Amino acid sequence: MIHRTERNLENIPVGSLGIIPITGCEELGSKVNAYLTKWRKESLHEYKDDILFTDYVKDNYIVKSQLPRFGSGEAKATLNESVRGKDLYIMADVCNYSITYTLNGRTNHMSPDDHFQNLKRIIAAIGGKARRINVIMPFLYESRQHKRSSRESLDCALALQELVNMGVDNIITFDAHDPRVQNAIPLSGFETVPPTYQFIKGLLRFAPDLKIDSEHLMAISPDEGATSRAIYLANVLGIDMGMFYKRRDYTRIVDGRNPIVAHEFLGSSVEGKDVIIIDDMISSGDSILDVAKQLKARKANRIFAAATFGLFTNGLEKFDEAYEKGIIHGILTTNSIYQTPQLLERPYYINCDLSKYIALIIDTLNHDGSLNDILNPSERIQHVLKKYQNGEPIK
Repeated sequence: MIHRTERNLENIPVGSLGIIPITGCEELGSKVNAYLTKWRKESLHEYKDDILFTDYVKDNYIVKSQLPRFGSGEAKATLNESVRGKDLYIMADVCNYSITYTLNGRTNHMSPDDHFQNLKRIIAAIGGKARRINVIMPFLYESRQHKRSSRESLDCALALQELVNMGVDNIITFDAHDPRVQNAIPLSGFETVPPTYQFIKGLLRFAPDLKIDSEHLMAISPDEGATSRAIYLANVLGIDMGMFYKRRDYTRIVDGRNPIVAHEFLGSSVEGKDVIIIDDMISSGDSILDVAKQLKARKANRIFAAATFGLFTNGLEKFDEAYEKGIIHGILTTNSIYQTPQLLERPYYINCDLSKYIALIIDTLNHDGSLNDILNPSERIQHVLKKYQNGEPIK
């Protein structure tokens, strides 16, 4: 991880820093806040007498907010303190289905639509008083509906435009399903952050006997959409890559899309090699597990699946079974969205923490600094690989 001291933070902060983790994102927000308070206390001596750095060092950067609901299920947002002149970072986890509310006496689980509406409520409560509004939404709302096939809505583009029209200056997301969706807001700040460095660190900790060369390790894309991720991983690790493409039945539609008939493989032999399947998300997991079975049939050794977002929409039973049968050796996802306690207990699960990374992004943006070094992890990956090859512990 790039250290705070290695970056140019000479710019005056845009405004006094404020973080608003909305309902469902409090745990991640708390971790990010802890890093920021620690770093800024360490630099207190540099800025303590500078009027331009008023409120720079605080015990807590979280702006308290409330999102109460009426009995009808409708809601409102309330900020518990002034945000005038602040540089605000609103953190939202639209995938946290564990949050519930009462609707006409019945318990309702929050959907991505509910979380997005809460995000807009917070922006509305700010009421144009903040110096700048930034949204950190690791899983980009409606990112899977990023392009139009026949008569369909373009939900992700509409959502981005709605946020910009409400006064949002920057939108930070992780591993967007298709980054070209930023074309919907070409004059606004949009960054999609790759967590490749965190994946590699997590994998090296989990499998300390991994041999990183083209004879022993291979990066695999489970479909055409993830090809660029696999190519990047293969290039920074110096290994080969292969890919599967989905053969679909275009004569019928099931659940709004053409069903997959088979996954066809393109690439060199995987026999005897450890394999990393990399993608942006694990939804039901059917595609990842089908790809893993096919790789096992081709005599692959250990199979690791890395995805930024572990949704596990159909539960963990299929993954448990695949692990017991030796089909999957490990699964890496990040803590950028809600993780069930059951997932965190699984012996095959590798949790990749993004809180320090998000804190670095917030700290840099607050100083109007360049994110280039943070968004391009190649140098840091080479550094951690060198430590690994020298037998040093990976922290």
